Amino acid sequence: MSEFRIHHDVNELLSLLRVHREEGAEVYIDLLQKNRTPYVTTTVSAHSAKVKIAEFSRTPEDFLKKYDELKSKNTRNLDPLVYLLSKLTEEKETLQYLQQNAKERAELAVNATTSGSTSFTIPSTTSKISMQELEELRKQLGSVTTSSSVQQPLELIRKILRDKQNKKNSSQPIPVFPAWVYERSALNGDFLTGSSLSTDTTVPIGTLPLASQESTIVEDLLYVLIGVDGRYITAQPLIGRQNRAFLVDPNLDMSVKELVTRILPVAASYSTVTRFIEEKSSFEYGQVNHALAAAMRTLIKEYMILITQLEHLQRQGLLSLQKLWFYIQPTMRTMEILASLATSVDKGECMGGSTLSLLHDRTFNYTGDSQAQELCLYLTKAASVPYFEILEKWIYRGIINDPYSEFMVEEHELQKEKIQEDYNDKYWDQRYTVVQQQIPSFLQKMADKILSTGKYLNVVRECGCDVTCPEAKEVIYTLKERAYVEQIEKAYNYASKVLLDFLMEEKELVAHLRSIKHYFLMDQGDFFVHFMDLTEEELKKPVDDIIPTRLEALLELALRMSTANTDPFKDDLKIDLMPHDLITQLLRVLAIETKQEKAIINADPTELTLSGLEAFSFDYIVKWPLSLIINRKALTRYQMLFRHMFYCKHVERQLCNVWISNKAAKEYSLHSAKWFAGAFTLRQRMLNFVQNIQYYMMFEVMEPTWHILEKNLKSASNIDDVLSHHTSFLDNCLKDCMLTNPELLKIFSKLMSVCVMFTNCMQRFTQSMKLNNEMGRLTLEHGTMLGPPTEQERAEEVVKKQLANKLLAEHADAFQLTSGFEATINKFDSNFSTHLLDLLDKLSVYSTNDCEHSMINIIYSPTLDQAEVCSLFLFRGIMAASCSISVTLK
Repeated sequence: MSEFRIHHDVNELLSLLRVHREEGAEVYIDLLQKNRTPYVTTTVSAHSAKVKIAEFSRTPEDFLKKYDELKSKNTRNLDPLVYLLSKLTEEKETLQYLQQNAKERAELAVNATTSGSTSFTIPSTTSKISMQELEELRKQLGSVTTSSSVQQPLELIRKILRDKQNKKNSSQPIPVFPAWVYERSALNGDFLTGSSLSTDTTVPIGTLPLASQESTIVEDLLYVLIGVDGRYITAQPLIGRQNRAFLVDPNLDMSVKELVTRILPVAASYSTVTRFIEEKSSFEYGQVNHALAAAMRTLIKEYMILITQLEHLQRQGLLSLQKLWFYIQPTMRTMEILASLATSVDKGECMGGSTLSLLHDRTFNYTGDSQAQELCLYLTKAASVPYFEILEKWIYRGIINDPYSEFMVEEHELQKEKIQEDYNDKYWDQRYTVVQQQIPSFLQKMADKILSTGKYLNVVRECGCDVTCPEAKEVIYTLKERAYVEQIEKAYNYASKVLLDFLMEEKELVAHLRSIKHYFLMDQGDFFVHFMDLTEEELKKPVDDIIPTRLEALLELALRMSTANTDPFKDDLKIDLMPHDLITQLLRVLAIETKQEKAIINADPTELTLSGLEAFSFDYIVKWPLSLIINRKALTRYQMLFRHMFYCKHVERQLCNVWISNKAAKEYSLHSAKWFAGAFTLRQRMLNFVQNIQYYMMFEVMEPTWHILEKNLKSASNIDDVLSHHTSFLDNCLKDCMLTNPELLKIFSKLMSVCVMFTNCMQRFTQSMKLNNEMGRLTLEHGTMLGPPTEQERAEEVVKKQLANKLLAEHADAFQLTSGFEATINKFDSNFSTHLLDLLDKLSVYSTNDCEHSMINIIYSPTLDQAEVCSLFLFRGIMAASCSISVTLK
């Protein structure tokens, strides 16, 4: 069972039980995931469980009757369900809760249906009911029960099936028999009730001597056994799916009547089988049922030959009632089995794989009865031929030809191009899916491999390569499952190898993944230096003011100027300006298939205008069939990692620029140098933190995980393994880079924001100091060794003073902040320390509670000053103590 299926079933169960808890379904899902087994456990015994429930039930007869009815319909997972129910009978608390819940649900249902239910005029209980009122009430109740139990006519059933199949296969409508086939009931071979074909005057059988009664009844029985009413034995009209009943003349001698009642079940079975054959021969019921009906028709022909021979003996006067009973006995068992199978297929509304499951189970159930098992084996082999023809085309060529929707694999109309557009598009999982009720029980264990085999070959076919398995052999049904299991295994191994070689060698999957790693995981250093130098000014603009074509041109230039020029797939790299920041993108992705998805998608965009740096990302053009692996879901994960690291690299560059500015600032205003000491220290701490985070992400997360991916890809045996390894690689990178935890990411974003605000502030302070120094220099007289300034020098000095005054006016606020420079730096220091401590606390908690041990490397990384970490924790303790003292004093 898939993880998504577990989520759906648990949520559905909680909804039905009306359980509302804060932790939601996740607690129960985790518990199920931990206790599930990847293999099929021992088959449970339903007999003891059935007995236990019958003993516990208030109406054991009804329970056993319902169980037998579901068993006759070949209902899947019935025995495990009964076993589960028997276990629930031992849990008193659970039973009490379920009883209370059932009572509440019943009350709600009654309240909901009171207004819309059928109302009857029932007299008051205080007065006596007259016979007339009683009769009216009986008629009303009878009309309701009759209308609810009336079976839909076969014509309507065929129309429903035909419409359903034509909807799935609109390009290939199923053929239809002409109307006269169904209108001429005499062609069916079954009894014609309601019309008498015989015009002979019937002599009362009671007036005949015993020998004449026997001779007459033998003649009647030979007619009844082939679906024709006799003179003294007539068929009763059918009601629903009941077995055929017969009316025997009551004046018949008791000794003769006793033998007649023994023979009539054969006629009832013949009637059931004949109706089944005529009904299932229609195209609407599928090829498997049609093949089963054809096999039964062959057996019925042998039966008709026997009846013809008996008629020949009867004409010669050599057939007595005892001899008829003797000759018919071997056929009774055959007809009984055929009628039982026909009834079960009808009740279960079986088609395709479900019909084969029923036949296979019956074949096994008749172990010990060689004649019955041989008969069922013959029918199963005949019915499985069209199913195995579909199976062979699927596992040997990757083609599905299932016009009647009988096969275990169902095709859905999906566009493979959409796999590059929709994040949550599940083309690989949803293009072809397994239909559980159409899986024959003898192929249940191989269902996943059958699905994968055809999918692998289908991908190669869609790329224009015609493939056929060289070891293709006809699949024939047998009780020894190993025979066709081996054939499916061989086809699966061939299909896996063909598709894997096609992707790895011809389509160069690993080379494409390396190319993506160069750009999205930023391991092409010189390229990013060139690119960020070229686009720095452009990316500072608001995202709406950026011209994408200009960024594309700069990207092209950076690619040509760096070692990335040797990458054969560099032209697949594109620019993408995202409409949301990284946190919003993460929340939108995490909300997929949850209750919050619609609310987040429909939420108004943020009022803050994104800068180019915040919205910038790469995109990558991937063509089919590589898009199966590098799909939109994978590319979105790569983009999230890239945006995370790209912004860290931008912050690092800004902090380095501050360092360069600080070097220049030392040449000016020495009296202000002491105020810059705190700023220099804070900048170095910020730079250490950012570089440490980048080192951790690139060398402790991505590189080791990438090497594991490359190793796993070399040992992968099929495309599903490749998908699993690639997804695992991205999931581990996202998790260890704090991108799956919105809480950690928000704290980290605050730290980055503090760093950016600090760099902006320092740039403004440095600019103000340069202007201050320029003003001081311009106010001095140009007394030099060459003498006093000339007129031309004085004119230039005036122009420079005017320019300086203009710049000073623009930076007046910076001069005003100079007086509070120390307080501003202290504020930045306090905010940075607070957020850093918060991040370290959360990392410590997640690394221990959630067993995310890799995150602890951020705290114990050698590039992070351990003395600084200790001082930060000490600072938090002192602040907490001072707060408590101030509260006590108040």
